[in-house]
Parts: sequence; structure tokens; C-alpha cells
Amino acid sequence: MSQLLKPIIVEATEKHTGTVIWLHGLGDSGAGWLFFVEELAPLFPHIKWILPTASKPMETHFLPAWFNVPSFDKSANLKKTDSKGMIHSSNLINQLIQTEVDIGTPSERIILGGFSQGCVITLLTGYSTHHKLGGIIGCSGWLGVIEGIENIGTETNKQTPSLICHGENDVIVKPKYGQATAKYLNKIGFKTEFKLYPGLGHGAGLQEIEDITSYIKDRLPSSQTYLLVKNNCYYLGKPFNI
Repeated sequence: MSQLLKPIIVEATEKHTGTVIWLHGLGDSGAGWLFFVEELAPLFPHIKWILPTASKPMETHFLPAWFNVPSFDKSANLKKTDSKGMIHSSNLINQLIQTEVDIGTPSERIILGGFSQGCVITLLTGYSTHHKLGGIIGCSGWLGVIEGIENIGTETNKQTPSLICHGENDVIVKPKYGQATAKYLNKIGFKTEFKLYPGLGHGAGLQEIEDITSYIKDRLPSSQTYLLVKNNCYYLGKPFNI
């Protein structure tokens, strides 16, 4: 596992058959989303939670960030794109995914999610990774439009249902950016659902968390029949580590 990200790991309390990787927003850390895991983990005892922290600070403000933004002006982070930073962070998240696969978790049993900047990296990774994911959740963010983005997209997760959530009263990342992202992803063939939450600003809301809970329950059920492959042999049955 990438040591650069210094992830907080909350292990499954029963047999581990699925993993959720959740990325924080600008100026936050993995620890900032422990409240989220503490709320959901008891509902999913078979799931392991990984909360990485961005590996380098912003160049100008020395805050944890997945990529640099020019200022804290309301939409400044949408005006100038740090393509190199986004790609760097996405590559680190791919390493986390690969580590989980290497220890025996099928990539189809991994959900990637994130908030704000973490949403940007989540959506970019889901768009470009060669790992077939179990789910993709983006909250209060957008798909970063980086130079040459059309050249890094893959077909891998086009059939993986994605959930994009946004607060209607968000003035940091306006909901139109989330809506435009969902519209674009659907247009190019990614199965994407967009949910808008009245009264919610740039943060997590109760209804949003309930919707995320339902999504995880659907995408990473504790008992599921699926196909695993090892040494060119096929196994059909309930989840298990191989």
C-alpha cells in the first residue's frame, strides 16, 4: 500500500469481502471522514474502509490537497486545472486499489468514493482506471477536465453504476458542475445517477448519507453470488478471499 497516503484503515469486523476507499476534500485528511465510517461501518461488518490523506500540501497554502488550486475564491479551483497533480493523485489511488487486489479482494468488490477534491480524483480514476470497480461515488465535486482527457479514458467502468451527489446550496462547488459532470459521463456511456439535495451546502447531509448507504448495500452486499477466477479456474459461489 502506498505509504505516501498514510491511510487510516478500519478493518471489517466480520469476514472481509469488500472495501470502500474514500477520499477527503481540500484541507482535510482521512481522519476527517472517520465520522462517516463510524456511521456506516456497523451496517457493513464485511467491509474494510480505507481513508487516505493527500500526499502533498498545496504549493501556496500548505494544506493537504489532491491537486493545487490558485486561491480560495469560490470557483477558483474550476478555473485553472492542475493536470499533473490530478494524474499524480489518481495514480496513487490506483496503487491503493492494486494493493487491495493483490491481497485477494476482487476489484469488483471495491467502491471508490470522495468529497470535493476527493470527488474529482474519484471520478477521474473511475474514468481512466483499468480496474473494474464495484462502484463509484462522487460528492460535491466534478470531473476534472484535464488536457488530453479523451486519451486516458477507458471502457472498463462504463457499466459500473456511478452515484454523484451535490448540495443545492453549495457555493464552493456549484451544483451545475456536478450536473454537467453527470450529463457528460452519461453522454459518453457511463451509467451515472445524479442526486441533488435541497438546503445542503458544501458538506455531507443525512439524506445524502442514506442514499450512499443504499448504494453501498446494493453494490457490496454481504452475500452475493459472483464469479471469481484463479489459475484459469472458475469459482461460482459466495464471496471469499483467494
